Amino acid sequence: MEAPTRSVSAAVREHLRQLCLQEFPCGTGSWNKSRFLPRTWRTWRELMPREEEAVSPREETVEALLDLVRSPDSPWALLEGSSAEDRFLRELAIQNPLMLKDSFFYSYFKSLRVVDKQVSLVDKDLLKFTKLEELVLSANRIKEIDAVNLPPTLKVLELYGNEVTSVECLCARPPPGLQHLGLGHNKLLGPLESLHVTADHWPNLVSLDLGFNNLTDLQSMIASLSTLQHLRLLVLQGNPLALVPYYRGLTIDSLSRLCVLDDITVSPSEKHLFRGLSHSGDLLAREAQFVVTIGNVRGVPDTSVLDPEPGPQGPFITYSYYVTYHFVEDEEGEGSEYGGVLAEIVKPSPSLERLGEEFPEEVIEEAEDSLESGLTTQSQSGELEESLVSGGSAPLPRLIDSAEELAKLRPLIDPRLCPSPGREFPGAHSERLRPRSLGSWTLQAVSYAATALWVMAPTSSSPSPRTVLFSTVRKPWADAIPCNYEMQHTLKDLVPLKAFLLAGTTVTIVEEKILSWPEGPPPIDSSLSAKKGKGEKDKKYKKGRDGKGEKEAVKVQKGSKKKKELPKELLQDPPILRVLGSGMVVLEPLLVGEPLVSTVCNFGLIRTLESDRLTFLRDSKKNKKAKKENKKSTVLMYEGDYQPEPLTVEVQIQLHQYRSAEEALRALAL
Repeated sequence: MEAPTRSVSAAVREHLRQLCLQEFPCGTGSWNKSRFLPRTWRTWRELMPREEEAVSPREETVEALLDLVRSPDSPWALLEGSSAEDRFLRELAIQNPLMLKDSFFYSYFKSLRVVDKQVSLVDKDLLKFTKLEELVLSANRIKEIDAVNLPPTLKVLELYGNEVTSVECLCARPPPGLQHLGLGHNKLLGPLESLHVTADHWPNLVSLDLGFNNLTDLQSMIASLSTLQHLRLLVLQGNPLALVPYYRGLTIDSLSRLCVLDDITVSPSEKHLFRGLSHSGDLLAREAQFVVTIGNVRGVPDTSVLDPEPGPQGPFITYSYYVTYHFVEDEEGEGSEYGGVLAEIVKPSPSLERLGEEFPEEVIEEAEDSLESGLTTQSQSGELEESLVSGGSAPLPRLIDSAEELAKLRPLIDPRLCPSPGREFPGAHSERLRPRSLGSWTLQAVSYAATALWVMAPTSSSPSPRTVLFSTVRKPWADAIPCNYEMQHTLKDLVPLKAFLLAGTTVTIVEEKILSWPEGPPPIDSSLSAKKGKGEKDKKYKKGRDGKGEKEAVKVQKGSKKKKELPKELLQDPPILRVLGSGMVVLEPLLVGEPLVSTVCNFGLIRTLESDRLTFLRDSKKNKKAKKENKKSTVLMYEGDYQPEPLTVEVQIQLHQYRSAEEALRALAL
């Protein structure tokens, strides 16, 4: 049900009624009636000396009545935050209440402030205010304004926080002397809006605020604003067009008379830095560039110390950790045909380069042709190899441990990136994921150092803006897990990008647990086979002593060592995921001119004293140096002074901005 229409004049009348200008201690009544008697009654009193100062015992003096409205402790005091006009009217209603007539209001007021009064209609009664110069109608529900109803004497018009969708409604008969127009935080959208901010409609405009709308065409807007010869202050921040890297430089160079842009003074040195950029404005790409950097993760508990030792038939348990975040999907960019977002790894981690060398070129080429996620496997030494997820991006698998926490991320997952066993999707190779047994897959590590990737968007409908989930590389446990992640996002669809920045992104730390099982029957371990093996080994060693079978002896030694290692082929269960911490990163500062959002997400303490003790003891046995380093920490644990480290992750999101015209032209040449 729509709210009833409320006009500006009705709101003004309601406000005057709430001031109680005709009630005690204002207005006329028994408290001051002798001061307002007719002239014929006053003549005889004038013959008596000083009788004018004497008042009836039932009446109050003017000073006493003024104290009642001025004292903050008085029940008749104005509410906190009342305007100076309200205070003036209350005092005038005490000193001379007979002046308060409609003709006085219409001729006296030069400024009207009707803020947050649910006004939706600017009616023609405003024309009665013959001297009105300032009209503030912010935080209302105004969608359109008939400019014919605006007093021609207006110099300031503010409509912040309304629902205005176009400036065209103000261009029919705008006030000719208007100097400031505030239309920030409205719903202005479309390239045609620039046609309505020219000198033909606003010849004397000095200040213009169009911030926090959905304007996207910077070049067209600047072309129109350049006709405003008196424009000195301009606000465009909060619009999608302000997210392009050349926004400030192109605006400053094109509007040479501008003194202040987005509440920042335009200095002469800044004008010099961007000189000449306006000549190439039409050639600059209309896209925004962000670089997401994820640093160290700290405070992760080492869960592996609580697991039992694996038997000959497994399970062999491995843990890895990664960080996810979501970023807006570019629907108008290069990947709009597939509903994807183009992201580029601008700084691969050292682990990516190493993994690229370990695998043959055939595997790398095969991986580049596919969108399949990178998976983990066991190395010959039994340690977990790092896995790379399709150039640094991966979905969350379906099997999870903390289902309630990961449910929010599930709409961001593309089912094509996480197929069920045996399912084939376009671009994937069926032999890479083939079912071997119920609930088990044969997984091969697919890793490569990518320079660009496509991350497909969800096929199901999702609320705007649509986002895609990105992930760092899986890393083994450490006190400080280095993610070494840096991703560049290039987006051309700027309106959903603005909505995404207002909403922020969710950063999540995930623990991935994988159970692996040997493929085939377990090795035969009988006393007979052991004795036989020992005899054969002795014979080979004898040949080695004679110098005839030295190579065979070495092979036997190597072979015996391999028997103690984990088998190369393992059947792995689907990963079990557990959310260790999740939180929101506020990105709104990027809309108001801040080039960088840098934060350390703190998810609180999740490490326990027991697991930390076991971890220190295990590391001390493996390494003498670690034993010395951890000795002090172990003592603190047992003394009760040990303070575990909270779970944190370092996150930076930078909006790319050109610092000079030279940098912008160099990027244009590339």
